[in-house]
Amino acid sequence: MFAAIRQDIEAATERDPARPTALQVIFAYPGVHAIWGHRISHWLWDRRARLAARMLAEVTRILTGVEIHPGAILGSGLFIDHATGVVIGETAEVGDDVTIYHGVTLGGSGTDTGKRHPTVGDRVIIGAGAKILGAIKIGDDSRIGANAVVVKPVPSSAVVVGVPGQVISRPRPGSEDDSMMPDLVGVSLQSLLTRVARLEALGGDGQQTGRVIRPPEAGVWHGEDFSI
Repeated sequence: MFAAIRQDIEAATERDPARPTALQVIFAYPGVHAIWGHRISHWLWDRRARLAARMLAEVTRILTGVEIHPGAILGSGLFIDHATGVVIGETAEVGDDVTIYHGVTLGGSGTDTGKRHPTVGDRVIIGAGAKILGAIKIGDDSRIGANAVVVKPVPSSAVVVGVPGQVISRPRPGSEDDSMMPDLVGVSLQSLLTRVARLEALGGDGQQTGRVIRPPEAGVWHGEDFSI
């Protein structure tokens, strides 16, 4: 227990860009407090003290804004940043050195009993607002983009974005800079508009009918009429 607590503190001090001190983490990081509360409630849950475990989990939720079922299994070195709104279901399993941001749900996808929540591998990063639903496996070293909704298994070292979540290739495997997660629909639309504009410039008669939306220039979309 004490070894796990030490690893939780180290995870927060190493992975939070704010570079907090150990004392700041101990006294002012609700994500870390939620993990500690869960470790105790999980200990009670394993020893069949189910009511006490659920009561402690509820108190922890009220104090931290993080809801973790006592039956969930959390690995060492977990870091829950900002914490608010995180929900982790009963049969969820989270590996070692995982980073979870606020608003993340590791939930079920139906009314099935038994194993119904995700299994998250080691060193996974789950972006703010992401939802991982069902008894699926998220491979080691994967990254789940903010607000992605993942309902299918994810291979190791993958990046997932969009609704529903889609696995995208990484231009530089192992790159540390995955902060710019692409909008797959937006990128596809931009590519299509660019190709159409080139074709019209090559063989068109220059006549346009109806509303025209041109490909973005310097990140700005141009059109004859964008109604608000």
